[in-house]
Parts: sequence; C-alpha cells; structure tokens
Amino acid sequence: MLPSILSKSRNAPSPAGHRRHLRRLLSSSLGRATTFPPTTAIALSPPPPSTNSHLASSPHSYHRYASILQSCVAAGSLRAGRKLHGRLLVSGLGPDTVLSTKLVDLYAACGHVGQARRLFDGMPKRNVFLWNVLIRAYAREGPREAAVQLYRGMAEHGVEPDNFTYPLVLKACAALLDLETGREVHEHISGTRWGQDVFVCAGVVDMYAKCGCVDDARAVFDGIAVRDAVVWNSMIAAYGQNGRPMEALSLCRDMASNGVGPTIATLVSTISAAADAAALPRGRELHGFGWRRGFGGQDKLKTSLVDMYAKSGWLHVARVLFEQLMKRELVSWNAMICGYGMHGHADEALELFNKMRGDAQVTPDNITFVGVLSACNHRGMVEEAKEFFGLMVDVSSIEPTVQHYTCLVDVLGHTGRFEEAYDLIKGMSIKPDSGIWGALLNGCKIHKNVELGELALQKLIELEPEDAGNYVHLSNIYAQSGKWENAARVRKLMTNRGLKKILACSWIELKGKTHGFLVGDASHPRSDEIYEELERLEGLMSDAGYVPDTMPVFHNVGDDEKRNMVRSHSERLAIAFGLISTPPGTKLLVTKNLRVCEDCHVVIKLISKISQREIIIRDVNRYHHFVNGECSCKDYW
Repeated sequence: MLPSILSKSRNAPSPAGHRRHLRRLLSSSLGRATTFPPTTAIALSPPPPSTNSHLASSPHSYHRYASILQSCVAAGSLRAGRKLHGRLLVSGLGPDTVLSTKLVDLYAACGHVGQARRLFDGMPKRNVFLWNVLIRAYAREGPREAAVQLYRGMAEHGVEPDNFTYPLVLKACAALLDLETGREVHEHISGTRWGQDVFVCAGVVDMYAKCGCVDDARAVFDGIAVRDAVVWNSMIAAYGQNGRPMEALSLCRDMASNGVGPTIATLVSTISAAADAAALPRGRELHGFGWRRGFGGQDKLKTSLVDMYAKSGWLHVARVLFEQLMKRELVSWNAMICGYGMHGHADEALELFNKMRGDAQVTPDNITFVGVLSACNHRGMVEEAKEFFGLMVDVSSIEPTVQHYTCLVDVLGHTGRFEEAYDLIKGMSIKPDSGIWGALLNGCKIHKNVELGELALQKLIELEPEDAGNYVHLSNIYAQSGKWENAARVRKLMTNRGLKKILACSWIELKGKTHGFLVGDASHPRSDEIYEELERLEGLMSDAGYVPDTMPVFHNVGDDEKRNMVRSHSERLAIAFGLISTPPGTKLLVTKNLRVCEDCHVVIKLISKISQREIIIRDVNRYHHFVNGECSCKDYW
C-alpha cells in the first residue's frame, strides 16, 4: 500500500485517451514534415548551438513540448517521447531542467532505467522529485541496491528526502531483505517531520514485515497517533504474511471498532488470513461483508475468495467464483489448481492446468507446478509427477525449488521407489532441506525401511537438532518393525537431550470461537457430552463391522490400553463436539497439527456415513474430504 509518486487522478483519462491526445498534439505541434534524428542513438549531451534558436526562446513552443512530454509519460509512449527528445536536442532545449525531468520520468516509467540514469547524471540541478523518479524505477525494476545507493546520495547532494522517498527506499530494503539499512532509514525518519506520515509509517511496517520482524512492525503501528486504512492494512498484511493469521483477523475487528472503514485491500488480506487459519466461518462473514460494501464485482476480492474456499474444502464454491472472474490472472489459476491438488482432486487439477496452458494461453509459474506436483503426489501418480517435473524444467525453463523436489521425493518414497528418491536428492541443484529429508523419512515409515530411515534422520538432526518429531518418526519405524529396544533407545535419546514429543492437537471453529482438543482431553465444558457421542458412534460402527486398529500406537503396552489411546485422539473429540453443536447436515472443518492416523481415518469415513455429514480434516500433510464413507485421498496419504 505504498503511494505512487505519479499517482493518477480518479478522473484521469484512460491510456487510450492519452494516446489519442498525444497524436493530436504531435501532429499540430510538430507537423508531418518534421524530421527527427534516429531514435536508437539519441545524444545525451547538448549539440552545438542550433540554427533554430528561435524555438528555444518561444514560450509557446516550450509549453507545447512540455505538454507533449507529459502526455507521453501518461500514455507510456516511449517511441514518441524519444522522437521528441531528439527534437529538443536539435532545438536547443535539451538541457532544460523541467523538460529533462519529464524525459527521465518517461524513460523510467517505460522501463528504460539505464537511459533515465544517464540523463539524470548529466543534469546539474536535481530536485527531490527527480531523485524520487529514479529511486522508484530502481525499486520497481532493479537492481534495488541502486535505489538504496541513490537514497544515500541525496544527503551528499544536499537534497532532503520527502514522504515519497522513504516508502520507495523502504520497499527496496524489503525486497532485498536488508533489515540493517531498513532500520537505518527508520531511524532517519524518526528525526524528521515525516515520522507520523501514514504512507511513510505504512512503508516502515511493510519493511519490517517483509524482513520477518512482525513485533517491530507492531511497535511502529502502535506508535502512530492517527491511523488511516493504509496503515491498518499494512499491519494486517504483516500478520498474514508471517504466519500469524489469527492476529490478522483480530486486528481487522479492531480496525472496524475504531471506526476505520475496510477497503478492498483490507478484505483481500483478511480473507487470505482466514484461508491460512482454516477459519471458514470468518471467511464467509468477510465474503458477505464485501458484497454488502459493493466490492462483490471486483476480481481481486473474488480471487482471494477462490483461494479461501479452496483451502477450506468448499471447492464447488471456489470454482463458481473462479468462473465468474472477468479476467483470470495467473494467481487465480494457481489458487484453483493448488486447491484441487491439496484436496486430492488430481484429475480436476490436471484438467485445469491443461486448460490454462491451452485455451487461456496463460504461462504457468513455479507455484502452478507446485500445485500440479502436489496433485500427483496426493494421488500416487509417480510417472505423471516425473513427466510434469520434466515439463517444468525442460519446456517452461523453471528452476526447481525445494517445494518441487519435496513433492517428487514424497511421491517416490510413498510408493517405495527409494533408489530413485535417494538418487534425486543426491542430484539436486540445491541443498536438500528438512522438508526433503522429512518426505523421505515419511516414506521409510510407511514401508518400514529402517536403514534409509536412519540416514534420513541423521540428515534431519544435522538440520534441526531440536525437532523432536524427527526422533519420533524413527522410533515409530523401529516400533512398526517390532524393534522395541531400538525404539526405546531413540526415545531415551530424546529425553537425554531434553526434547519432548509435540502433542497432537485438533481445532474446530464454531460461531466465531475456536475450540481446541488434545488427545484424551477432558477439559472442555461439554466433555461428558463429547464422550457420550463418541460411545454412541462406536456402537454404531461396531454394528457395521469396525474393529479398532492399534497399529498407530507405537508404545509397548497392552491392546486394551492401545484401544483406549486411539479412541480419544484429538480429531475424534473435535468431530464429536462439532456433531453435538451444529444442526444435522452441517459441514465440519477440523484442523490437526499432525498426520491423521490410519485408525482415525477409517473411523471418520464411518462417521461421515453414519451422520450423513461432510467432514474435512486438514492435517499437517494434506486435506481429507470425507463424504458418505469415502475420502478424497482414496486411502492414500
């Protein structure tokens, strides 16, 4: 939400209107017989005195040139502007500060930053507007280091930055993740009259957010005396971008209670936070609010809603909104493809991918391929995943990221193709991270590959020595193989290192309130009713032939104790609470911080059939969509 130096009036003519106006100006002012020098080699120093010196002294000609140049800037007409540049040099007006400033603005706005810089360097007088034009160009086009260097150069030339300069250089610092320079700029701002300017403060908040310093961003936000929507939006986005969606949602409520009207940017950021937090009820409220405020027809809002509904399992609603978009940008295609992929709807994801590349002629990016590879991974489509990986690298010329490699390693490990998976890891162009080795370790757990699992754990410990989950994975592999002594040894190692297993926890949001449950939890006010509902369901499941699977309990204890441990898993408690707290037919969305175990997966399928409910579980790996006794993952996860 940073201001543009050359922000256009709301009633400004369209680019097409600017171009028509420009043609009229050129034809009336320069005439058809005017001859321009070649446009590819315009001199940047003034030529010898022109024989047409009367042009330079004519106020009428001067103002006409200034007007034409301004129209070139507004229309983005580089070709006409370069011709006029040559005419100015011939006429003797080339060195004029005002006209040169407009030329710098034109070249910078059209992406010819090098040419703008050469003109800039040749000008003896440079005001703050001119510095801002060039800083903006570098902050937008790069190299962003040049924007920072120009900012430092202003002080050397005695030019004081203004409320346009600071947001621009802060934007460059954010893109570079240059926290040190960002803090330096912030400190400088604090000693100027711009310390409470809303646009400048929004830039500071955004810089800290992009650099991962959310608490610093909040400290700046709290110190602003008068906050407008721009500042609120910056702080809401800061929370959303840094994995703190609940705080983003809370701040949106505070914004409304402080009498600041939400904008389209507020809704987009907050809806994105609702998607990340799996807060579907909050997202639906925001959806309705946006429609009531008249934003319903805007593609930006619809695209954020596509992402929110897709992540929340309402794929049909997401697709309806997607089809309603006036113009489908890459981000909207990605939201829909990734939504299908994370829910295991591989056929729909791949069909949409083909439509995107074919009919729509939209070029996929690295995020698109993450969605496609994720879809293949969640359905065990190994050959297809390898084919799309090759398409990404060989045809689209996209350098694979760790996310792409993780998807491919995961699907190879999941299907027991460990040699291929390990060869892929060894041949990666980038260093494997914990996600890569974790995917391999997960495959080893599924197929009880102890030897390769030990290797993966060794790599994980090197990368994440304090993550207890890695040790638990290996301990479970040993337990599955009946190697209880080895499992105990790993758990003892955890104890010696002071590491504790992450507690399984599940959440469900009802009526704007989030309810959390731990395994065996009895702290909820309606705990007795929850366990009564579980007993009722267990009786119906037993009648249908259900027998508890205690395999997921990796403890050397008796079967009865194992059954008691399984039956009170956190996701079951959350589902039971949802069933007794909502009307029949209500869809339930539960989030879990760990992987759903095999027995719970069977149980939830049965519950969905018995209760005639649609149940969505969002675990640490993927989404499970349970309907009428079936899961979208087809028992592959």
